[in-house]
Amino acid sequence: MRVSFSIDSRCPACRNYKPHYEKVARLFNGPDAIHPGIVLMTRVDCAMKTNTKLCDKFSVSHYPMLFWGPPTKFVSGSWEPKKDKSEILVIDDGRTAERLLNWINKQIGSSYGLDDQKFKNEHALSNLTDYNQISQAVYDVEEATAEAFDIILAHKAIKSSETSASFIRFIQLLAAHHLSRRCRKGAAEILVNYDDLCPSGNCSYEKSGGNDTLGNFPICGKDVPRGYYMFCRGSKNDTRGFSCGLWVLMHSLSVRIEDGESHFAFTTICDFVNNFFMCDECRLHFNDMCLSVKTPFKKARDFVLWVWSTHNKVNERLLKDEASLGTGDPKFPKIIWPPKELCPLCYLSSNQKSIEWDHEHVYKFLKNYYGPKLVSLYKEKSVSRSKEETVSATEDLTVATNALVVPIGAALAIAIASCAFGALACYWRTQQKNRKPRRR
Repeated sequence: MRVSFSIDSRCPACRNYKPHYEKVARLFNGPDAIHPGIVLMTRVDCAMKTNTKLCDKFSVSHYPMLFWGPPTKFVSGSWEPKKDKSEILVIDDGRTAERLLNWINKQIGSSYGLDDQKFKNEHALSNLTDYNQISQAVYDVEEATAEAFDIILAHKAIKSSETSASFIRFIQLLAAHHLSRRCRKGAAEILVNYDDLCPSGNCSYEKSGGNDTLGNFPICGKDVPRGYYMFCRGSKNDTRGFSCGLWVLMHSLSVRIEDGESHFAFTTICDFVNNFFMCDECRLHFNDMCLSVKTPFKKARDFVLWVWSTHNKVNERLLKDEASLGTGDPKFPKIIWPPKELCPLCYLSSNQKSIEWDHEHVYKFLKNYYGPKLVSLYKEKSVSRSKEETVSATEDLTVATNALVVPIGAALAIAIASCAFGALACYWRTQQKNRKPRRR
């Protein structure tokens, strides 16, 4: 969302309001933003002749005057005081930084504070040996899941029977094996209602007051995405973040599947990236690595090691690209994973040109690191939450493989079953149809 405030620089009172609004703006905007990207704040000086038409367009009648609405509506819209329905609102209680932030919190259901501190990943290289770091990745897996879902909504990316089937298979995988219970629950609700939300694959994406569009089913709950990453936060706003969170999601899924599900999980993730990842170069490189697999996976171990080796290949390529272009994160350079400090037994031998891996130890390390270790440390550390929040948060993490009664290993058959999106969704629909009036 966007906040735009209009001032008259000739007005002494307006000049006094400026520090208050800038204090709020620094929470969301700029290179040192605490919560980057949540709210975009802009200032318009109506004393400048170049802004006269703009101020007239929005019927600026007094100073300061604050507006709230989607950024696109500011670009192409206007505001009239007598207009009943408008996506642009006038903020009527924002004369101080505290009051303005309280107003924003009420609008977006958040609890941001002026004293919020920026989360910092300090001593990056030494922290690679600290198991406790992964505890923070639970938030990032939820964040990346919700952000990926929002990207699909924003781009209206379900455009054919092929993309619809790809989306359904990915949601099935999340409903069964996502490490967060609220994400599993959100994915299951989408499956139950998919035929109604996307009849014949024609989805309705807009967010409205009802439950009749895909946009009204937040996959990880209404509080996610939060707008920031923790374990995956880079030292710069344009590094790590979503891509890191997506990799942790894939690793965490890989260690939770059973042997009979391994090739389904592989094809599901490959198709999802190919159909819905918006970075063309990344998507094509990933697709090439998917196509290089000629024999179907039979063991979960094979899929775990494939995700790991694919991630390392991507890191090797990006390390060279970022070194030549200077686009890498100086505090988080790409590395081959896991480092010796975390798993010395994973290495049989290594030199500057090559590494010989002990794949059995690598598998055991990954299985523990992205499985029980991630969840147990999250529960222990609770990442600076209060006791009440910790209880609620840890309840969201249960054994993911118990999430569905129908085993997702049957999903290859499900994909071609007689129901519109497969027997799994049909099962959920028939079991939960009576609960539909209770949806919130």
